[in-house]
Amino acid sequence: MAMDQVNALCEELVKAVTVMMDPSSTQRYRLEALKFCEEFKEKCPICVPCGLRLAEKTQIAIVRHFGLQILEHVVKFRWNSMSRLEKVYLKNSVMELTANGTLDILEEENHIKDVLSRIVVEMIKREWPQHWPDMLVELDTLSKQGETQTELVMFILLRLAEDVVTFQTLPPQRRRDIQQTLTQNMEKIFSFLLNTLQENVNKYQQVKTDNAQESKAQAYCRVAIAALNTLAGYTDWVSLSHITAENCKLLEMLCLLLSEQELQLGAAECLLIAVSRKGKLEDRKPLMILFGDAVMHYMLSAAQTADGGGLVEKHYVFLKRLCQVLCALGSQLCALLGPDSDVETPANFGKYLESFLAFTTHPSQFLRSSTQMTWGALFRHEVLSRDPLLLAIIPKYLRACMTNLVKMGFPSKTDNPSCEYSRLDFDSDEDFNAFFNSSRAQQGEVMRLACRLDPKTSFQMAGEWLKYQLSAAIDTGSMKSVPPTAGSGESGLCSIFSPSFVQWEAMTFFVEGVVNQMFRTVDKEEIPVNDGIELLQMVLNFETKDPLILSCVLTNVSALFSFVTFRPEFLPQVFSKLFSSVTFEIVEESKAPRTRAVRNVRRHACSSIIKMCRDYPQLVLPNFDMLYDHVKQLLSNELLLTQMEKCALMEALVLISNQFKNYERQKLFIEELMAPVASIWLSEEMHRALSDADAFLAFVGADQKSYDLVQEDPCGLNRARMSFCVYSILGVVKRTSWPPDLEEAKAGGFVVGYTPTGNPIFRNPCTEQVLKLLDNLLALIRTHNSLYAPEMLAKLGEPFSKALDMIDAEKSTILGLPQPLLDLNDSPVYKTILEKMQRFFCTLYENCFHILGKAGPSMQQDFYTVEQLSTQLLSSAFVNLDNLPDYRLRPLLRVFVKPLVLACTPEYYESLVSPIVGPLFTYLHMRLSQKWQIINQRSMLCEDETTDENPESQEMLEEQLVRMLTREVVDLITVCCVSKKGADHTATPAADGEDEEMMATEVATPATAELTDLGKCLTKHEDVCTALLILAFNSLAWKDTLSCQRTTTQLCWPLLKQVLSGTLLAEAVTWLFTSVLKGLQTHGQHDGCMASLVHLAFQTYEALRPRYVEIRAVMEQIPDIQKESLDQFDCKLLNPSLQKAADKRRKDQFKRLIAGCIGKPLGEQFRKEVHIKNLPSLFKKTKPTHDSDALDNDEGGLATIFEP
Repeated sequence: MAMDQVNALCEELVKAVTVMMDPSSTQRYRLEALKFCEEFKEKCPICVPCGLRLAEKTQIAIVRHFGLQILEHVVKFRWNSMSRLEKVYLKNSVMELTANGTLDILEEENHIKDVLSRIVVEMIKREWPQHWPDMLVELDTLSKQGETQTELVMFILLRLAEDVVTFQTLPPQRRRDIQQTLTQNMEKIFSFLLNTLQENVNKYQQVKTDNAQESKAQAYCRVAIAALNTLAGYTDWVSLSHITAENCKLLEMLCLLLSEQELQLGAAECLLIAVSRKGKLEDRKPLMILFGDAVMHYMLSAAQTADGGGLVEKHYVFLKRLCQVLCALGSQLCALLGPDSDVETPANFGKYLESFLAFTTHPSQFLRSSTQMTWGALFRHEVLSRDPLLLAIIPKYLRACMTNLVKMGFPSKTDNPSCEYSRLDFDSDEDFNAFFNSSRAQQGEVMRLACRLDPKTSFQMAGEWLKYQLSAAIDTGSMKSVPPTAGSGESGLCSIFSPSFVQWEAMTFFVEGVVNQMFRTVDKEEIPVNDGIELLQMVLNFETKDPLILSCVLTNVSALFSFVTFRPEFLPQVFSKLFSSVTFEIVEESKAPRTRAVRNVRRHACSSIIKMCRDYPQLVLPNFDMLYDHVKQLLSNELLLTQMEKCALMEALVLISNQFKNYERQKLFIEELMAPVASIWLSEEMHRALSDADAFLAFVGADQKSYDLVQEDPCGLNRARMSFCVYSILGVVKRTSWPPDLEEAKAGGFVVGYTPTGNPIFRNPCTEQVLKLLDNLLALIRTHNSLYAPEMLAKLGEPFSKALDMIDAEKSTILGLPQPLLDLNDSPVYKTILEKMQRFFCTLYENCFHILGKAGPSMQQDFYTVEQLSTQLLSSAFVNLDNLPDYRLRPLLRVFVKPLVLACTPEYYESLVSPIVGPLFTYLHMRLSQKWQIINQRSMLCEDETTDENPESQEMLEEQLVRMLTREVVDLITVCCVSKKGADHTATPAADGEDEEMMATEVATPATAELTDLGKCLTKHEDVCTALLILAFNSLAWKDTLSCQRTTTQLCWPLLKQVLSGTLLAEAVTWLFTSVLKGLQTHGQHDGCMASLVHLAFQTYEALRPRYVEIRAVMEQIPDIQKESLDQFDCKLLNPSLQKAADKRRKDQFKRLIAGCIGKPLGEQFRKEVHIKNLPSLFKKTKPTHDSDALDNDEGGLATIFEP
């Protein structure tokens, strides 16, 4: 009867499995079949006989696989409830399957072998070693049956190591038992693995050339590969003594196998793991055998063979592993070799460097990049960096850099040997570009280290390359993939892919790195000034009309400018070159809009001038009058420069004027410089436009109902003048300063008094000029804010209806979308008038707030004592906030409020900061709560109807902006309220799975984080204090891990501590603690957040429970909480005399109590729990009194369940 039942059920199951796996089945049938199979596994009492029947060799593979899955399910979920005899029967049946239940090694499906080995491992995890002491003997006996069984044994041993050591998927005690038993038997296990590998390799090598025995050879090869994989799984964690046993027999075998094509990849991976091992230096010394002649020979010949036959993917992957092995060898050498070490530089060090250099010069960008960190370690090393062999290879390394810095090898192209390798490594040109840029930055770092060791040779090579590029003809290349307008050869200009440009770009990067490093390293007397000046003259004399090349030329001018400090007479020539580039045009007096490439050159020239005036003001000061005249001449023509370019030149002049070190002289200069700005800014027309929203829209042309692109932009000049004024005010506020030396400041008239604490009070020469322009600036901000009111948005002209929206480039950045690789350099800067208007509004708005943000640090008390300043700011910057979008609110907080607060001194807290920041925090809490409520509702409801053109990306953008705004707000509150005494606030939380130890409840929170004076000042006001607390604790449950981490570790506890001294309402206490638990529910899946939140919950409960019994009721609502454990915890907490446990233990106990509300990742939320019972401990001696109990127990003791 039972057999009939099994047969009938098996027939049903075979049908169900067939339906599930048949592509032509309907979804309904497939779901019904799946439901039947799952219910069978969960409920059927005769799973084992059915599983064994389905797993028979006569069935098809998918049915056998399902049969084995049933057996695995039984072991995982029913083992604890099975009787001893049932366990023995199942174990024997499974071992019989491994011995005789599979097809031949070459015929059997991999998924069958995998699931069979999993079943054995699941039984091992539950019963070995206590109840199955002969498991290893059984596996050894099994392996003697043949290749099929040996391979299965390898799978079992590997899976066991992965589950126990790598993934640790079982309870701590069981893991400890198994790992310690594995360690005790490791000599036997390692010897078994090595012998299996050796035997099968020997047999394989004997028969591989005999065609008649091809299947035999393949079988031996399969076992050898399985043995290598298993060795790799153990090599990572076993004692180094096993790896280096018998004079490094394992390493020797692996090196020999590097020449065996079918086994070389497995051997290289295993070798890599062995060579990468950390541990005591003494234990790692035997690894130096790998620098021996024979080993080096095997590695090099294997690399040459793999690389010899062109690009074959399998060989290329092997080359990558071999490269990693050489890198790891270099790291071991750097670790073992030191001034106090008895390890000597290997005799083959030169050979190693040559072979390593071969990988650095390989066409593959990936291989080149892989070597950089090791070169860096060698160049930094205290002993090796002085080694003659390393010094001798530096020129060759730099020569390789000169090739590697050239951006070639795009996967879509065929113009370089790198391209075919890139097609294997990168999915797109964008991927390649991102990789190349980060790789080049890393290479620049290493290159500078090499230059430090041999600066003169480096400079000589840089000079030669620069001279060569200056004399080489420009090759624009053929750009078939790009239309003729995109800077291709047809227009005679380079594109970013042109052969000349990529060479110029690489050479410029090289020269810049080398020259900067030389000035840092070489003594002043030894710097080759004449050579440097010669190069500078050649660069200054070089003429080009190609904007991309000219940009590189300007970088070279900046790089070589340091030589001018030795020969100041060359300064006018340098400025002449830079000023000619500031007004650069491809076609003089062209009416066509400027292209991106031209704009970039002009900006580059302006930046170079500012940089020289900032870094070498004393050098430039004697030429101040010449510069001033030149700038005045340029500014006199309103259309010659853009507003940003004009202001950049003004900033340069201000930077030099700081060297006057004379308050009156500098003040007069700034007055003269700002006179044109003041006349425009304070004019009646401008005042009217700035003060009234309608007048403003008309003034800038945003109310026009139609727009003719052919016509000149009638309001363009108005916008330009407004931008010019705002840029100028910002430049002056940002750059004007008093002398850093106190004595010089006193002598120059900059010090006006001292604070009660004795600190000097300075005055800024720009104060008078800036303050008289302040009223109109605040009017502009007020007007700009009011533009977002619905009635004002309705007044925008049709072409400009989206003028106040975000710019597309900004949206892409926020959404993390990759920028197009070819940012067409000769397309116009603005494609449409709308884009132009959007940029105008965005820049104008941000610059206004930059001015207010810089005003505090720059003008200090002169700004903070402006009459009614807080009222003026509240009625301008903070009006109409409800309608202000998130992307405009962020810069307001970041570039205005934050610097204003940071620079403010305590005497102005009550008069200025509190009236602004208090209401602001209250408002921000209200706004963010509403935003997050919408996001949470949106994620709960899946709306079918969508109205926007692209609603998904719009929703994503809005959500991301809310996240960014939340972070901004949290950052602002932290800056305002919390002092930085504790932990490093810049540290970012660990990513998921980055650090196992984060699973513990220990978390480095800033225990000493205290409220700042401003924080105390703000929390004195009850409404502000409430808003801060609610915002901080509410944000714990908002779906943004960064904000949660920061709030948890830095804000919540200091704020809570501040109010603990008073009496809190019971509802408030309950709400505070519930908020932390809600945070755990939302963020518990992230280890970093979970650890911080558990710590905060623990602190909160310990602080509040003794005074507020209501908090206990919250604890009792946690799902699955153990009431007895909670009583014990409370008992110890409320009776200090009983508190003996250490903080760590109490925290762990508390974490177990609240485990029910700690959120899990989605993948684990509905997973069925696997319970593995602990067995009687192997390694602790039990007390004699318990011995009789253990023996009497029918299931317990050390009586073995499984007989061999």
